Amino acid sequence: MNPISLFKSVYSVGLLIFSIICIMALIAKRMTGLSSDTHPAVAYIAIWIAILWLTMVEGGQASLVGLAPVNPELYKDSHPIAYKCTKLAHKGDNLDRYLLGRQFMVVLVVFTVNISGGPKDADLWGFPGWMMNIFFDYGLAMILFTCMVGQLNTQVNASLCMLDYINSYFALFTLWVAMFIEFSGLLHSAYVVQLLVAKLAGSQIESNEPPRSVGANIFFWVRCLFSVAVLGFSFAVTLEALFNDKTTMWDGVPAWLAVIVFFILMSVVGMLEGMQIAFFAVAKIPASERGDSVWALKTCTLLYSGEGNNLPGFMVGRQLCVVSCMLFIARVTSVDVAADGSENIFGASNGFQELFNTGLLGAFITTIVASISWQLVASAFPMAFLNNPITYILLRWCLLLEATGICAGAWVIAAVHKSIAGFQRDEVYIGTAESRAKMDMSDHSTRINVGAGHPVKLPNFAETAPKSLQKLLQKDPSVGVYINSIAKAEEGDADA
Repeated sequence: MNPISLFKSVYSVGLLIFSIICIMALIAKRMTGLSSDTHPAVAYIAIWIAILWLTMVEGGQASLVGLAPVNPELYKDSHPIAYKCTKLAHKGDNLDRYLLGRQFMVVLVVFTVNISGGPKDADLWGFPGWMMNIFFDYGLAMILFTCMVGQLNTQVNASLCMLDYINSYFALFTLWVAMFIEFSGLLHSAYVVQLLVAKLAGSQIESNEPPRSVGANIFFWVRCLFSVAVLGFSFAVTLEALFNDKTTMWDGVPAWLAVIVFFILMSVVGMLEGMQIAFFAVAKIPASERGDSVWALKTCTLLYSGEGNNLPGFMVGRQLCVVSCMLFIARVTSVDVAADGSENIFGASNGFQELFNTGLLGAFITTIVASISWQLVASAFPMAFLNNPITYILLRWCLLLEATGICAGAWVIAAVHKSIAGFQRDEVYIGTAESRAKMDMSDHSTRINVGAGHPVKLPNFAETAPKSLQKLLQKDPSVGVYINSIAKAEEGDADA
């Protein structure tokens, strides 16, 4: 490790330790939202359960998506629980369902962390005003705690040690919860957006399952209508609370400005979510096909030039930005009304007012409007994001944040966690892709996701492949025949 990297790691870990101590002290002094309303013990339990669950939600995604092409028989005996997880997640369209439910879990957990540890009228140990503003009012302590402990370190380990990471009943339980959230229909308005985006893009949504029956179709659309209604109601309650100063927004901020901040923050989160999809969508296509606009060229040059280190650098900075915005959104949208009936929103019962106060509605809005919808748009129109000057500005900002090394402590936590848990790289158990091919256990490339969580079968690849490959298929149809033969061979077709 060079001196600069060492310095970044040391100061980042120092900031993290300081932030955690301050957050725990604020909870003890009843200076956070949940601890002031209930008891510090409740806030302690809630924040640590939430942050630990976030580690599995983030790490589980990397593992389940990464293991999709691998033959599960290779690790059936060595990792029996991981085998159970992948058998469920990789059946039909379950991976899509998991990713949808998991997205809501991330937002909900971040909101829970904010409610439990977010400062409320904080005044700690005589710190000067500027320090209070930076670490507490602007949320730096919460951002570092959530990013490094709950997200980045788990993504580091899970990206290399997928099998060990999900070989636990905690991972299986998290998968079940995500699947249940999707099944409930609460997030089905995302499917409505998905269908609209596909129609605008002139494409069809591929599925790994047979067409739904009439009964299943009715059940699907009933849940879609239910979800759209809940989304509309959530907006109504949140905007009503914002316009009447009934949220945890900072005192002195006028209602109209709070509403503007709310929509700006959601747009920033949406852009960052969409940029991630767009950048990966164009990463492997020729530079000549990435557009000729000034902003597309500047963005791609910055991202992919040299050894391509700016792409992972963007991912780190992006995570920091997204969490920052989500914590701000949580503060802006969390309803703060005493459930005594005197000021209940829309005259709701005390029970419903307590539900509003949990921040669940804000988390739901953020999941659909600021996250999933933008991902779907970016997967269908990646070039629209590249041609946008805001994309270039946000990319620069994310790279600047990563360059500061403020989250370098995540690598230290990951190394400690890996050592304690005894994680080993997946190659130790299942070998490399080349060695698996030699054992007649080739990866199933038909399970690789193309786009934002929409598995596409190779026989349909001519319609869904990147533009460069589509042109090649049009010029030489034998390429498509060859691709189909590979797909059939991998699926065990004797006629391939």
